[in-house]
Amino acid sequence: MQGFTIGQAAKESGVNVETLRYYEKMGLIAQPPRPAQGYRRYPPETVRRVRFVKRAQQLGFTLEEIRRLLSLADGETCGTARALAEEKLALVEARIADLQRMRKTLKELVLQCAARRGKVACPIIEALAQP
Repeated sequence: MQGFTIGQAAKESGVNVETLRYYEKMGLIAQPPRPAQGYRRYPPETVRRVRFVKRAQQLGFTLEEIRRLLSLADGETCGTARALAEEKLALVEARIADLQRMRKTLKELVLQCAARRGKVACPIIEALAQP
């Protein structure tokens, strides 16, 4: 018998069985036909697609964005895929800038707190209480 059982496909993909079922429900992978007697067998392409989905998620793509990327896998639409990646990159860079501002603010608050002695208002609490 060719292909993987759902458990084997999940293991090869690095996900659990429920994730595979969810991806089927979301239309990210095809549900293989069930033979008259026996278990469904997932082709190796399913494992490749699931790995693609997981890697894209690690890069911050949503499942809807991943669905769009998967639909572009024919090689003729590299420009569209690039545009999606550029959009995601802009969002990531904006998040990094936000995180850097947050880091700077938190560092300043921690330093202010460390410099305070005695029974004075905590600068961290005071800063968080401001509108």
